Amino acid sequence: MKKAYIVLIIAVILSFVNQQTNYAQQDAQYTQYMYNTISVNPAYAGSRGVMSITGLHRSQWVGLDGAPRTQTLALHTPIGENNRVGLGLSIINDEIGPTDETYFDIDFSYTIPTSDNGRLSFGLKAGGHLLNVDFQRLSQFDIDDPNFENNIDNKFSPNVGVGVYYHTDKFYFGLSAPNLLETDHFDEEATVNSNDSSTFIAEERINYYLIAGHVFDLNDNLKFKPAVLSKLVFGAPLQVDVSANFLLYDRLTLGVAYRWSAAFSAMAGFQVSDSLMVGFAYDRETTELGTSQFNDGSYEVMLRFELFRKYNRMLTPRFF
Repeated sequence: MKKAYIVLIIAVILSFVNQQTNYAQQDAQYTQYMYNTISVNPAYAGSRGVMSITGLHRSQWVGLDGAPRTQTLALHTPIGENNRVGLGLSIINDEIGPTDETYFDIDFSYTIPTSDNGRLSFGLKAGGHLLNVDFQRLSQFDIDDPNFENNIDNKFSPNVGVGVYYHTDKFYFGLSAPNLLETDHFDEEATVNSNDSSTFIAEERINYYLIAGHVFDLNDNLKFKPAVLSKLVFGAPLQVDVSANFLLYDRLTLGVAYRWSAAFSAMAGFQVSDSLMVGFAYDRETTELGTSQFNDGSYEVMLRFELFRKYNRMLTPRFF
């Protein structure tokens, strides 16, 4: 039952053929997006002033076979005497049902001081991704359907992206499009056998991101940060994530979040040392999928390690 439930959803999405264009959730989704900004905005590279390495794992809709699973590894650092240039590397593996995509990107940023503590950064992202689709994992209604005869193995698609990011000690704002190339995943077999040159299984669309947040010092030991992430993909509903996090004694972070018309989330993080932070998040769907007896919610775990030099060790951790 569990396998049939999720596979049925995927089969319906993939089974539009020949004349149909299919759009779906494109970029990987995160609840702890505030710790993974580099994956959606290349201008963030180097903005923390130190080498920062973040690993994140997300298991979505636990209990449903074939549900999304995402692993991310991101590294970014400033370089040069004045820290105006930032470099980054992101590797993302995203699995859902019969599909497996691996993204790998290099990020470059250049920062211009706009005031005593204001910084405006411009970023470029370049890389690509590999797509694998194993149609044998689907429960097919028609086993002779020619659209599911040939698997997709390591299909490469290039990627370029851009972003802008402004921040002070208390505020940040960013706009980005991490994937500017709209890639068609063609069903080459069907294309050869038909007169329709537009036959394809799925099409990658441009994802536009807006991020913003502000840190308020409620007292010496308590900070409050509301934040928002908005994602726009033409042909899909607007996604808006709002969150509220509290930082206690510069060590413990507790927060809640809401993904508009989709899910409620709870988050917790702990600054183990100046260099190491761990974070956890749990989502509960507000859609009909959330009421399913086979869906136990979504889970995330995050680790961040930052490499300080003796003269730039943080007195208090940056809250973004």
